[in-house]
Amino acid sequence: MTRADIAVVGSGPNGLAAAVTLARAGLTVHVHEQAGTIGGGLRGEALFDSGVRHDVCAAVHPMAAASAFFREFDLESRGVRMLQPQVPYAHPLDDGAALAHRDLEETCERLGPDGRRWRRLMAPLVRHSTGVTDFLLSGQRSLPRDPAVPLLLGPRVLGHLLRGDGLRTEAARALLTGVAAHAVGRLPSFPSGAIALLLGHLAHATGWPLPEGGSARIAQALADDLRVHGGVLHTGHRITDLAQLDARVVMLDTTPRGLLELAGDRLPSGYRRALERFGYGPGAAKADFLVSEPVPWADPEVGRAGTVHLGGTRAEMLAAERAAVRGEATEEPFVLLVDPAVTDPGRAVGGRRPVWAYAHVPNGDTRDPVPLITRRIERYAPGFSDTVVAARGISAADYETYNPNYPGGDIGAGAITLTQSVFRPVPAWNPYRTPLPGVYLCSASTPPGPSVHGMCGHHAARAVLRREFRINTAPPLGPGGGAIPTERTGRVS
Repeated sequence: MTRADIAVVGSGPNGLAAAVTLARAGLTVHVHEQAGTIGGGLRGEALFDSGVRHDVCAAVHPMAAASAFFREFDLESRGVRMLQPQVPYAHPLDDGAALAHRDLEETCERLGPDGRRWRRLMAPLVRHSTGVTDFLLSGQRSLPRDPAVPLLLGPRVLGHLLRGDGLRTEAARALLTGVAAHAVGRLPSFPSGAIALLLGHLAHATGWPLPEGGSARIAQALADDLRVHGGVLHTGHRITDLAQLDARVVMLDTTPRGLLELAGDRLPSGYRRALERFGYGPGAAKADFLVSEPVPWADPEVGRAGTVHLGGTRAEMLAAERAAVRGEATEEPFVLLVDPAVTDPGRAVGGRRPVWAYAHVPNGDTRDPVPLITRRIERYAPGFSDTVVAARGISAADYETYNPNYPGGDIGAGAITLTQSVFRPVPAWNPYRTPLPGVYLCSASTPPGPSVHGMCGHHAARAVLRREFRINTAPPLGPGGGAIPTERTGRVS
């Protein structure tokens, strides 16, 4: 076999984004995936009924609609329909619910006394949405293209930290705090503030879409493009040592723990110690339900939402998230829930439909999440248990078995703290490059961090093109774009 230019370990969204970028630059790329199917957090399975598919990890994809990588890759033109829910997200409370509509003005009208404050918080971000998104999904090592972005983000992040975003009604405070909880860490914090502003404004901009048919459609579109440009995918192929890879450059879609295991004693001691200090955050405990009807929400309007946050009041969410960070188990964790058929009716087959939910729990938590999550749903949807045909739970501890990139259930591949938001995995100008010649990290453990945006892989691939192959021009990613010739060979795949 001819030696490959690039070997990518891991076929999650970042590994595939790196592979696509490099293959389109005219390089030979081989992707190695230990699981039987590609996709990492984008995988789907028919867990209980052959006609009903469940998203095993990610289900809703605001970043796939907004990131620079996917904007250019253009999923829609490749047959991946990104379906928008009527209401991107909702937050039920004991006395009603707060809803974030696609239309900013409708959201403001429904928030009553806090409508003006919500508009003041979100409207400027919506107007500068591309700049805000590109800055927060950059490697954080260059000036933003839109000079207004720091002026917009700075005061708002501080406001989140110091004043609860200036919102006064419980409905509005809970609505935004539920978005901040996507940081899966201590609330409030600088990172959770940035995440709340990013995801919160996107609900009124590019939305929080679901791919028609499930998340695996995104992985398949990336794999199809990779193959068209000469890339090769090896599934069911576990790499246990870097020595197994015959390539000029190795890209690792793994956590620092994965790099430590693959590199053995080859890493310099100082870098090894830095990787060993890399911190992991609270875990996610996942429950998949097969149900016979839509979730019977006490407030029927919640049933219009693509994503539902179950956390109670702002104070309850702050307490639950802080407990998870401290490693303290609670019976009322923060829960995210998605009924995909609300947005994609084709996901309901024969009167049955999937329900996706996960709870934030301490890292390594071993509890069965099904009863835990069921109780949380029942608080806002009495009678939900009566609709459940089948259920499966994956504890935070077991999530790592499903995907080694989730240590202890940490689906973010590293704690989202202020330091680790920028210095992932170690303080370095080029965080993707390791001290080993030709070995790079491209996972969510590198900037800009977790979510299905492909930017960790894309940034890492750009670094590889510049340093290893002296290619300074980014390859086109759109459906009509071909590979660019490399200076080294002049070859076009």
